[in-house]
Amino acid sequence: MRHPEVCVCYLLREREGRFEVLLGRKKHGLGEGRLVAPGGKLEPGETPAAACVREVAEEVGLDVVPADLEARGVVDYRFPTRESWSQRSHVFVCREWRGEPRASDELDPEWFPVEEVPLERMWDDASRWLPGVLAGGRVERSFVFGDDLATVVEPGPSVA
Repeated sequence: MRHPEVCVCYLLREREGRFEVLLGRKKHGLGEGRLVAPGGKLEPGETPAAACVREVAEEVGLDVVPADLEARGVVDYRFPTRESWSQRSHVFVCREWRGEPRASDELDPEWFPVEEVPLERMWDDASRWLPGVLAGGRVERSFVFGDDLATVVEPGPSVA
């Protein structure tokens, strides 16, 4: 079964010799209360990069262009007890944009030092792949979440 496709964009900047990543507290819906990066569902006929550009603008008010997006891989999320949450996420990093982040009805954005990302406030899978992506790596993984809809119970194989 093919799951809905989504995108996520980790915006990185350098400040005083340290790299920071923009995350936001999710205000409602899937992941409410967790820290996430801007992103969301692909619309029909939309490419992952085009969806990323749209979602970043909608959720944090920044203008990015597809050429500045660095594709870093794909993560499949499986929720056997709530199949409607299962999805395939295209992961991007971006270092260039126009504007200043602003809150929306989706996210309250905040900059975090890359080496101090509060992984405990994110989805359980993030600690298994996000530090590597923020350090310049790629991810091709799948994760199965348990009955609590919060804990990874089966780190799956690499995504084909």
